[in-house]
Amino acid sequence: MNEMNSNRNQDWLFEITPNRKRIEINLKEIYQFRDLLVLFIRRDIVSVYKQTILGPLWFFIQPIFTSVVQFIIFGKIANIPTDGEVPYFLFVLAGNVLWSYFSLSFNGVANTFKANQNIFGKVYFPRAIMPLSITISNLFKFGIQFLMFLGFLFYTMFKGGTVNPNWYVLTMPFILIIMALISMGFGMVITSLTTKYRDFTFLLSFGVSLFMYMTPVVYPTSLLIEKITGAGYPMWLAYINPLTGLFDIFKYSFLGEGVLNWWGIAWSAFFGVVIYIFGLAIFNRTEKSFMDTI
Repeated sequence: MNEMNSNRNQDWLFEITPNRKRIEINLKEIYQFRDLLVLFIRRDIVSVYKQTILGPLWFFIQPIFTSVVQFIIFGKIANIPTDGEVPYFLFVLAGNVLWSYFSLSFNGVANTFKANQNIFGKVYFPRAIMPLSITISNLFKFGIQFLMFLGFLFYTMFKGGTVNPNWYVLTMPFILIIMALISMGFGMVITSLTTKYRDFTFLLSFGVSLFMYMTPVVYPTSLLIEKITGAGYPMWLAYINPLTGLFDIFKYSFLGEGVLNWWGIAWSAFFGVVIYIFGLAIFNRTEKSFMDTI
């Protein structure tokens, strides 16, 4: 009898209760599952190129080949200018490195429920860990490509190219945090919708590619503003895309040329917080019943 009472009164390590709040990030619970978070991050990094011949070299090959093709098509054939005298290859490489982090994070989060349905159906853990692990693991890939970009940047400076890095490089953590919030927010909305509407899976496949051309990756924001104002429209239309301000400050920081619109940057930060909260609300609501519809 005493043994039964002691079992009833014992302290449990974890207590699993229904999530009644639509917007909730239990940081204490995520900390308790930090080992699982590390395992997911490690899995995302290792599994991508595990059975490939070139392995991590793909981190370098993809942005370089993409930038070379864009350099030929947009720089040489279409004659799209850059801001000032910045070399076009370096200009698009900067855009591709930042875009790669967004697209990889967004695509990964957007497939969260579909790609991990077997894990979600067998064991409990805070579901918010999964989008978080994806954005953190992609920071490793971004870091490799960013170092490659710095290599080309220093080489251009050594050769006397017109690039002028400045103290705005200190805004890098801010840029990555807002980029992560936007990619997680959008991704959680899409993954929640795909549990019921599979059409979004097909939309995702080409929608990201189209969105890249709405973002100043291969063209400067100054050219976009010139076209918009020349047609009689207000300049703020160039900043409807919340990524525009982030790409502006990133390129301005390392290349020293371009548009630096603080209202556009503030809009990017505001939008990142709002879309993350909105996406988290839908994500928390969907996770309760997605196993019945996936």
